[in-house]
Amino acid sequence: MTERQLTIRGMIIGAIGSIILTMSSMFIALKLSSLPWPIMFVVLISMFTLKLCGNTNLQEINVTQTAMSAGAMVAGGLAFTIPGIWMLHPDAEINLGALLAVTLGGVILGLIFTALFRKYFIETQQLPYAMGQAAAATLVVGDSDKKKAGLLFVSMGGAGIFTVLRDWFVKVPATIMSTSAISTYGSYFGIWLSPMLASIGYIVGPVVIGVWFLGALIGDLGILMGGVELGFWDGATAAAIKSSLGIGLMVGTGIGILVKGILPKAKNVFGSMFSRNQLGDCFISLRWAPAVMVLLAFVFTIVADMGIIASVITILGTWLATSMSAQCVGQSGINPMEIFGIIVLIAAKAVSSIGDTEAFYVAAIVAVACGLVGDVMNDFKAGDVLKSDPKAQWFAEVIGAIIGGIVSVLILAVILKAYGGEAFGGEMFPAAQASAVAAMVGGISHMPAFLIGIAAAVILYCINFPVITLGLGVYLPFYLSATAFIGGVVRFLVDRFAPKFEQESKGTIIASGLLGGESIVGVMIAIITALQIIL
Repeated sequence: MTERQLTIRGMIIGAIGSIILTMSSMFIALKLSSLPWPIMFVVLISMFTLKLCGNTNLQEINVTQTAMSAGAMVAGGLAFTIPGIWMLHPDAEINLGALLAVTLGGVILGLIFTALFRKYFIETQQLPYAMGQAAAATLVVGDSDKKKAGLLFVSMGGAGIFTVLRDWFVKVPATIMSTSAISTYGSYFGIWLSPMLASIGYIVGPVVIGVWFLGALIGDLGILMGGVELGFWDGATAAAIKSSLGIGLMVGTGIGILVKGILPKAKNVFGSMFSRNQLGDCFISLRWAPAVMVLLAFVFTIVADMGIIASVITILGTWLATSMSAQCVGQSGINPMEIFGIIVLIAAKAVSSIGDTEAFYVAAIVAVACGLVGDVMNDFKAGDVLKSDPKAQWFAEVIGAIIGGIVSVLILAVILKAYGGEAFGGEMFPAAQASAVAAMVGGISHMPAFLIGIAAAVILYCINFPVITLGLGVYLPFYLSATAFIGGVVRFLVDRFAPKFEQESKGTIIASGLLGGESIVGVMIAIITALQIIL
């Protein structure tokens, strides 16, 4: 079964695709401070290429796209963190070997945790993973059902045209923002015109999306507007409370996952790491993983000069952060990898004396691992729907992620050589996420709100409340939450007044097409933009 899915030709196609996507992802993450999910784009490229080769199947296509997409989010994890070094210290010099060790260390940790967590999030929790569902639907419908395929590709084409008009020709605004009084409180009140995010809201459903929107109301109308109007705090304090509470809720969710979901099942989850004959919940033996983690601690300590305490905290923090990433992507389709990096960075700085550069290394390790986990858990969801062999997918992930790690470091080094450190944070490479990491090197801005968020999230998670989306709503700009909420409302109305429409999967197919259209065109625009920068 594995041999039929994990093929030499598939991995050659996947490796070439990983190189191209990693290069484009690095440039677009630095240039536009965003990174479109690559899964829908690589699904179509893999399907087209393998069908052209002949004698293929859905499983081989899915395994190939897993390899192809893995490097993109690795590049994102690096681009969203490391440039902050030069934003603080434009003349800083870093060792290329240390940067490579940090990046590949994050990749290896991501590989370990995707293998450990797959069953819990995909099968036990059965999280939606909207991107993974959409990818699987595209393959199944495109391969077998002509009528539904027409519905899928018409919606995909419509979203693609809209995205071109919005992002390339700038004929459609990206957002509709309010100019009302609430904007004076620092709230980005409005709607992001994104078929992809609205589709995620539709696929995930009204309950989880409703909680997400509740978080937005708490953050913007409650903390920013209400708190200032009632005289509880000033605008600067309100912004600090909002961001710290949101981060605290996400951290608390990670702790809740470990306390409720992972640790009680430790024997099954981690059995493959310590027993030769017991895989437990894992699909592959990971007896080598503890030794590799010890080796990584040594490499981080010596090569990256992080010190033993910060290195150990980073590895343990990555365990926590990747669980948050898997949950967050599964329920919302959003992966704030740089935020997870900030969380562990702050913890490492609190218990050690690492310098600024080493602090960014911590954030990069975590962000790379979280980026990889978020992307591959979508792939595993698609594989679960298509009955692909997770072992074959994991080996494809290894190939694509390692290639992506090496390529992303080389591209960053080339950019640094060509433009110098002063290019980061400026007009050429704004790198907004890295700027946020640089701003947070000093620590959490409002510790009481952060601690309250942690405590509340642990309790809420343990009673099965979708608290991580509440934290996202509090933390993210309101216009993102509003767009997802629209998708959730549409799903509620369809389920209530036209249940047959969804029973025939027409709504999900249309949503998958809309999601895929924006995602695919977004990646294509990213590639074109990257080539223009290079040339």
